[in-house]
Amino acid sequence: MKGLSQTTAVAPVPAEKEWDVSLYGFIRTDYMWDSRKSAQVREDNLNLYPLDEVKDVTGKDVNKVSQSNFLSVTSRLGVKAKGPNVWGAKTSGVLEGDFFGNFEGSTIGLFRLRHGYVTLDWAKTSVTMGQTWYPQFVPEVFPGVANFNTGIMFNPFGWATQVKVKQMLTKSISFTAVAYKEREFTTATATTGSQNSASMNSALPTLHGQFQFKGKNIIAGFGGEYKSLQPLTNNGSTTNLLKTSEKVNSTSFFGYAKYSNDKIAIKAYGITGGNMYNFVMLGGFTGRTIAGSVESYAPIKTSSYWVDIASNGKSIAPGIFFGYTKNDGSGEDKTKATFVNYSRGISGTRVVDKVMRLSGRVDFKQNKFRVSPEVEYTVATWGDLAKSSASAAGNKKNLGNVRTMISCSYSF
Repeated sequence: MKGLSQTTAVAPVPAEKEWDVSLYGFIRTDYMWDSRKSAQVREDNLNLYPLDEVKDVTGKDVNKVSQSNFLSVTSRLGVKAKGPNVWGAKTSGVLEGDFFGNFEGSTIGLFRLRHGYVTLDWAKTSVTMGQTWYPQFVPEVFPGVANFNTGIMFNPFGWATQVKVKQMLTKSISFTAVAYKEREFTTATATTGSQNSASMNSALPTLHGQFQFKGKNIIAGFGGEYKSLQPLTNNGSTTNLLKTSEKVNSTSFFGYAKYSNDKIAIKAYGITGGNMYNFVMLGGFTGRTIAGSVESYAPIKTSSYWVDIASNGKSIAPGIFFGYTKNDGSGEDKTKATFVNYSRGISGTRVVDKVMRLSGRVDFKQNKFRVSPEVEYTVATWGDLAKSSASAAGNKKNLGNVRTMISCSYSF
């Protein structure tokens, strides 16, 4: 009798999908209460700094009033896509938006673009093209606050249209080079200019370089950029029209670090530089005009740092944040000129000298649902404006705001 032959069936390997598209996002509702009026964005959803003291005819401070609001405009929707290889590189793309709107008023609640980019990824090199984070915003190292501001005023924020090349130098060290144009948010607009004209008038994009180390528990990096913007192409005069090529030239430098394990995450970040208005930070630039000439410019310098310490608990995760930022001015100018400040943190003859914020939060998490109560205290130091340098000259006063909020979010 012959032996029976035995064969083992081999399951076919499923073919890799040529295309893969997935949806992601979250539905979020925030309730916030403030003890004092603040400079704000989108119906007080994003608070910047407490407003200066303003007295009515009876001597009462009109900004010393409490406010509150409910909002769901930060709810988000995104699409991730992967497709066939291109020139030997893996391809992927992201298209993401929320309902925050682009301006105050009628656009609140309308869908706006946050990210829209494509990435080509080889073994050691990747190229990203499109709109995504300003390179100073580090997705792995930003404040974990419950407030939607994600540390705004202390941590750079916003998106830019860019070309980004990332090169792995070793398994853990990379260098990233970026050329970008401001998109959201943008540098302040000079008188007679139009929205984002300073960036569009400049033939040279902003140039950025950054080194990063990424290990098992540690991420650290540093970088810098050079920015040359041209606010105007002419002085806008109807009687004495003059062509201009005057620019706002500035540099900035930053560094960051994060340590994380199963129990705790510690993050720190610092940045200093000129004309950082587009990052939703203090400062901008000063315009100087001498009779019969075109307006020239000087960047207003700002320094900022923050620290965030939080639990990595799976169901309950408390955290604390501290941030500090300082307006260092544009440098005293003794010339007999007319000065105009295109800057954040100026109101009439008063200017914000510095801002400090301390906040504490607790994230309660289960599955894809999260509830995060938070208490935040922000103090702004206001002073008399030195017009030729956009810094605080004296008569300083500290004004504080307490914000309590609860954020509820369901992710998918």
